[in-house]
Amino acid sequence: MRGLEVLRAAFQTSRGSRSSLSTALHCLSVGDSTASWRPAEQSFNTCSVNLFTLPAANVQGVLYLPGSWSSISQRAFKSPASRDKPADAPPHQPARTWLNSWLPSSAVPYAQLMRLDRPIGTWLLAWPCMWSIALAAPLGGLPDLRLLGLFGVGSVLLRGAGCTVNDLWDMRLDALVERTRSRPLPSRSVTVPQAAGLLGAQLLLGLGILVQLNTPSILLGASSLLLVGAYPYMKRITYWPQAFLGLTFNWGALLGHVAATGHLDWQICLPLYASGVCWTLVYDTIYAHQDKNDDVLAGVKSTALLFASHNRMIMSGFALSHLALLAAAGWSAGILDQWPFTVALCAASTHIFWQILSVDLESGADCMSKFVSNKYYGAMIFGGIVAAKLV
Repeated sequence: MRGLEVLRAAFQTSRGSRSSLSTALHCLSVGDSTASWRPAEQSFNTCSVNLFTLPAANVQGVLYLPGSWSSISQRAFKSPASRDKPADAPPHQPARTWLNSWLPSSAVPYAQLMRLDRPIGTWLLAWPCMWSIALAAPLGGLPDLRLLGLFGVGSVLLRGAGCTVNDLWDMRLDALVERTRSRPLPSRSVTVPQAAGLLGAQLLLGLGILVQLNTPSILLGASSLLLVGAYPYMKRITYWPQAFLGLTFNWGALLGHVAATGHLDWQICLPLYASGVCWTLVYDTIYAHQDKNDDVLAGVKSTALLFASHNRMIMSGFALSHLALLAAAGWSAGILDQWPFTVALCAASTHIFWQILSVDLESGADCMSKFVSNKYYGAMIFGGIVAAKLV
């Protein structure tokens, strides 16, 4: 604790002068740990520090105190990515995608705001809906194709609306993170009023999808907007935004069954919903590792920082919980003893633990690759449920 005492003394005596702060930061260490915080090598501009005693996160051999330093303000350090750039390096530009070939240039920023060029989020939102609709199908029958189509289109719209809300909330934070600073709002290719107009259009179209469902589904679907609106704030107040994302993204596990049957079968829907939340905690923790260095400096919280050196162990626990709860939902639906569902569970188990054990948590590219692979993971489970119903 000597480093913390030195740091407190520095601020009490000098009100955070640069020389005292540098001395304190050089002295800061925790116990006998070999990890130490070395921000004194950074470029200081301004500094505001809140001292609390919260868990530390060891990121690439550097000990950060994410809660306590929530933050040395964003302007205190340069971003890790920007330190590695030459001073005259051009700003990061988004990669060209099919949007640039198929849409007018004026429409591309709006499509990017909806993440139409990155459909993985739509898949992750749609799969719990599809699982639920498939579990509601009668034995020997296919899931309702009309509902699958409606929920597919609805997933595109709701995911787009969620991304728009998230970007409106996070516009200033996104400008501080290398991976997100080229998004339409921080790059100013779309203005705030234009983004708000796009959000209204998406919600209106989503309402058009929702009113085609039964009354219980309309009420349940409308209630999910509270989660969608609150999610972007979670990363500012808790280290568990991934859990809140799970509650939001897996709402379709409840909604799909109600749309198909007119009622909520808790014996099927509750374990399916909880299973989806655990799944989200795995894939979105992997995703969060892409930005963990920038997140520390910007004061953004995540399970990637919270779990620190225990990431793989904790994600493995959530993966086991996900699979057990999924099996419980299958048992309640009467398909656990059907071989296609058993095969799907075995394949899914192999896939999710392959992600956890093989991902390079220090490689943004590999984290993204493993994250994107979850669209195939969801397809395995959906295929197993449909086949088990037909056997």
